[in-house]
Amino acid sequence: MTSISPPSSNTDAHKHGVLFVFAAGVLWSTVGLGIRMIEDAVVWQILLYRSISMSLFLYVLIRIRSGESPFVQIRRIGFPVIIAGLSLVAAYSGGIYAIQNTSVANAMLLFATAPFMAAVLGWFVLGERVRLATWIAIAAAVGGIAIMVADKSGSVALKGSLAALGSAFGFAVFTVALRWGRAGEMLPAVFLSGLFAIAITLVICIGFGLPLVLSPNDGGIAMGMGVFQVGAGLILYTLGSRSLPAAELALLSLAEVLLGPLWVWLFLGETASVNTLIGGMVLLVAIAGNAVSGKRRKPPPITAP
Repeated sequence: MTSISPPSSNTDAHKHGVLFVFAAGVLWSTVGLGIRMIEDAVVWQILLYRSISMSLFLYVLIRIRSGESPFVQIRRIGFPVIIAGLSLVAAYSGGIYAIQNTSVANAMLLFATAPFMAAVLGWFVLGERVRLATWIAIAAAVGGIAIMVADKSGSVALKGSLAALGSAFGFAVFTVALRWGRAGEMLPAVFLSGLFAIAITLVICIGFGLPLVLSPNDGGIAMGMGVFQVGAGLILYTLGSRSLPAAELALLSLAEVLLGPLWVWLFLGETASVNTLIGGMVLLVAIAGNAVSGKRRKPPPITAP
């Protein structure tokens, strides 16, 4: 008599994985809406408050999941986790600045170039092989980016676009640093990035004379993003990524890119330029094509917004 439990179990695991990863993408996609709802705080103040709540949340989570302090895990990984943590601070800063200075659609689409940057960095730094299909997708993505920024020369939006690309580069460095350190767990690196961000943004705020006490609206939204957008999103992605191949993860990650502009359009009436829509479509096709052509089953390291 043949048991049907294993196939059923695998099917359920796959369904749950899709649900969890998609839910993570939905949470991450609200970052643009959250930042748009902040009234007065600047990037450093937002990042300070978001990092405080995120660090506290992740400390408790890591202790519950592993039974040990995140600092023990950080010492185990070593120097690469420091590079990963610092690169995330740069990614966070660039991401918030980008959303404050260009359209959410433009910023979210440019954030999506991070896996391509990671592929090139992994090839250059670690000697990892890059598939021909990925090189073709990278070339198409560069073309899409060129179209997106073509109408932003000399404007504040251009600075926002460059910051978005800088943010994507920071996430790429984070990904490669984790591979370099052979870290199977990425939550300690994200926790460390929160501590780095607290220290760096605190010094910057004091140096520029920025108020450390925000309005209830700005402080509440910033801290809420740290727990619900970054923290809860990481939990869902971690749970879901265990049962999904890399190609499906890449395709599901597009939910974050597509939903981000949708929220600000629905709630705030923000629209994107024609160049952003055309270049973004080229970029999305490149990402989807690369994912569909991928054969590797190992999930990629997580890059939170």
